[in-house]
Amino acid sequence: MKQLVIAERACLIAHIASMAFGLAGLLVVIPHPELVMSLPPFGQTLFQWGMAGGGVVYIIFGAAAVALYAYRTLGLGATLTFLLPAACLSLSSELLGTSTGFPFGHYHYLSGLGYKIAGLVPFTIPLSWFYLGLVCYVIARAGLGAGQSESNWARQIGAIALGALLLTAWDFVLDPAMSQTSVPFWEFEEVGAFFGMPYRNLAGWMGTGALFMSVAAFCWRKTALQFDRAQLSLPLMVYVVNFAFGAIITVTSLDSRFWFPTALAVFLGVVPALALCWMAKPAASEVTVAIPSLDLPAAIEAEIPVPSVGALRK
Repeated sequence: MKQLVIAERACLIAHIASMAFGLAGLLVVIPHPELVMSLPPFGQTLFQWGMAGGGVVYIIFGAAAVALYAYRTLGLGATLTFLLPAACLSLSSELLGTSTGFPFGHYHYLSGLGYKIAGLVPFTIPLSWFYLGLVCYVIARAGLGAGQSESNWARQIGAIALGALLLTAWDFVLDPAMSQTSVPFWEFEEVGAFFGMPYRNLAGWMGTGALFMSVAAFCWRKTALQFDRAQLSLPLMVYVVNFAFGAIITVTSLDSRFWFPTALAVFLGVVPALALCWMAKPAASEVTVAIPSLDLPAAIEAEIPVPSVGALRK
């Protein structure tokens, strides 16, 4: 178990570091190419490799960190029953979307996110759906107490709906950052009414997330998988860091209009995520149990009957 925790933390640190490297490259170095030109040839080559593969690296490390976390806290079976539906259903939605425009609108992927499955969808995209989808669902499930064995269907549906909302709120900053800045990773083929995004893109995110979260909820229905606050530190950190990555790019690279979707994402995503983590049951170390003082002799005399002499003779 200790080795798992070490590997999980190493992947999380690498995930965050690769995003920080990407932010520095996108916001500082690319707008000032003279910084790259001042580097020695080895440094220039390293920077080019980093920018070309940075999107792939941060997604892989994020997926690895969350997969290790899920295996450690949920077990292999529960991890696979989330990972496989999330990856397969999201890939199906993405392939359908890039081919027909349903359910996200007409768009296509550019370079920078790795090998494209069927020449349409980078292999890293289903991984990003998995790791952000899992942390969103775990946070919602823990906050509503839907992981308890006695939880009712309303809590289960509420966890799915809130998990899908947290995931969609992330897209409010992700899509502008990845499609409308100077270094896009995908682009829409239609001008959307919601800050360049079509409204059906948001509906597609909500529907796809709710679909694979529903499959996971069905598969987990007979297992009590309840998280306490201490166990939500990694999911919350992954969610906030990924939100910050998109938000920083959006508000620094685009005009002031994009402060509105960023603020909306905070209101619908970050604030509920923090509230749900606070609502989760406290860790055992946070609970103080008051033990009343007892008059032991009196308690023993009151609770334990003393047999009569006649009863002993019998």
